[in-house]
Amino acid sequence: MASESMNLAPAAHGQTGEHIAQLLRDDILAGEFLPGARLGQVDLAERYGTTRAPIRDALRILAATGLVSHVANAGARVTRLSADECAELYRMRERIEPLLFEYTLPQLSGEQLAELQRLADEMAETEDPERFVQLDREFHDITYSPGSTHLLADTVRNLWDRTQHYRRQYVNNARPHGDRASDHDHQLLVKACAARDVYEAGHIIELHVRRTRLNLAEHPEIFR
Repeated sequence: MASESMNLAPAAHGQTGEHIAQLLRDDILAGEFLPGARLGQVDLAERYGTTRAPIRDALRILAATGLVSHVANAGARVTRLSADECAELYRMRERIEPLLFEYTLPQLSGEQLAELQRLADEMAETEDPERFVQLDREFHDITYSPGSTHLLADTVRNLWDRTQHYRRQYVNNARPHGDRASDHDHQLLVKACAARDVYEAGHIIELHVRRTRLNLAEHPEIFR
């Protein structure tokens, strides 16, 4: 028994709640856990090769961001949104993402601008909806990456996280049928960023987010 304990110890060693929270967040955003999915501590500990203590910490961390909810008599679950709740989160993004650009756009490097152009071009070319969702998140994360805010960038990322599943569902439904409006927005946004035009970039991102909100409102089945 002693040798078994020694074999198990390295798997749990060094696994902090913050680290597990990042792993679980990535899996939720990738669609490994869908809204409403139960997040059992024993199952998660086995999945991530750790003990239950960092799992509990991770669930508390993600609950604070709204990505996980604690349900009475049911434990932790991936947060499920109603159509109205999702629309409200998108309205929040419409208001604050233009403000975030005021902080981050002046700090974007030449390398980051080049990467934005590469991602925009690849998104326009891909026919794979899941690949599009991945590239889209990478694209927008770059525009929020310069460390010029203390709270705003994290707030926007949390809003993104909470609506990611529904955005994915919409893209999987719409993109195969020729919806390419986002591609046009991305190209315009790259041009505005390259010109360091904060006003134009803010205007484009506001319309970009609004379009997604309105499109989601036309597909209530996504929230069932």
